[in-house]
Amino acid sequence: MARHRPQPRIYVALDAAHEGRVRGLLGALDPSLCGIKIGKEAFTALGPKAIEWARQRGFPVFLDLKFHDIPNTVAQACRAAADLDVALVNVHASGGRRMLEAAREAIGGAEDAPALIAVTVLTSMEDADLAEVGVSDGAEAQVERLARLTAAAGLDGVVCSAREASAMRALFPGEGGLVVTPGVRPAGSARDDQRRVVTPSEALANGATSLVIGRPITAAGDPGRALEAIVAEL
Repeated sequence: MARHRPQPRIYVALDAAHEGRVRGLLGALDPSLCGIKIGKEAFTALGPKAIEWARQRGFPVFLDLKFHDIPNTVAQACRAAADLDVALVNVHASGGRRMLEAAREAIGGAEDAPALIAVTVLTSMEDADLAEVGVSDGAEAQVERLARLTAAAGLDGVVCSAREASAMRALFPGEGGLVVTPGVRPAGSARDDQRRVVTPSEALANGATSLVIGRPITAAGDPGRALEAIVAEL
């Protein structure tokens, strides 16, 4: 397994399109407690500036654009992401072996390279959703199928629900293996549009290495205090 940068236990998802909102959240959060996930909304609206602002504050950055395209296009995108000095990059495992291997080669294996992980099944999807797109044997089987393909292609880990984290940890063992789990909600929080959800402590107990948490922190009246409460729970 390739070497890569160390990863925080929590990535806070900054799903916002306005500079003031992004900068405000970055100022409210403690970079010693978390990294920052920059996804499609923030990156489409603000571009690489959003990454630069987070890095200036000392946050490791997860660039969550879920690349899924022909191998050459994904390789070039991964190479560009590495040039932005981010800590973590992801692609869709359903892009297939050749795409995954091209992404791995583009990222490289230097110690300061970003980690590269693949999305298995989005945590908003249930068995019925998968059946509508032709996957008849359910989320659990599809996650395992795509995770094994990801491991065979030499990536560092996967994105999956924490409910599948234990099985994924077996495929990506050791300090370098990554199991990144969105759909994490502290007890009592709204599920929003997530379906396969667990609490932060349950996610870590199941084998997750990094948790992605968005609205329970970013929509809180005091995001910094909400983050501190989750860290204390862990």
